[in-house]
Amino acid sequence: MLTEGTVAPDFTLSDKDGNAVTLSAFRGRRVVVYFYPKDNTPGCTRQACAFAGAYEDFKALDTVVIGISRDSVASHVKFAEKYGLPFILLSDPELQAIQGFGVWQEKKNYGKVTMGVVRSTFVISPDGIIEKVFPKAKPDTNAAEILDYLRG
Repeated sequence: MLTEGTVAPDFTLSDKDGNAVTLSAFRGRRVVVYFYPKDNTPGCTRQACAFAGAYEDFKALDTVVIGISRDSVASHVKFAEKYGLPFILLSDPELQAIQGFGVWQEKKNYGKVTMGVVRSTFVISPDGIIEKVFPKAKPDTNAAEILDYLRG
């Protein structure tokens, strides 16, 4: 997993509307990139809804919020519509950003070892440097922790 002080790897992925979104296009603004395992699962839904609930606070801090998973564009459309998610959701089926940030890791579930996305959040400074990492982010508290960090 990438660490604080590292240059955030650039990526271009499709959003829920099929538009190409490139990380470097947000230079000059702070960006919160959060990686999550799967749309419409309990933890991921709680995390997404927490970001949605805090969205105006992120906007007031001129901070872009981007959620990334392996889910398809079509899945993101349904997820965003069902829960009223106002922030950017990106589809990364080829693991471009997921592997670039080092969040594709071994996971143990009921004794079985598989590869998957480790729920993690990165705060990227206006100049493209990772300034804060929240590894193994907790779905219910992640958005609030990031706001606390951003407010200093």
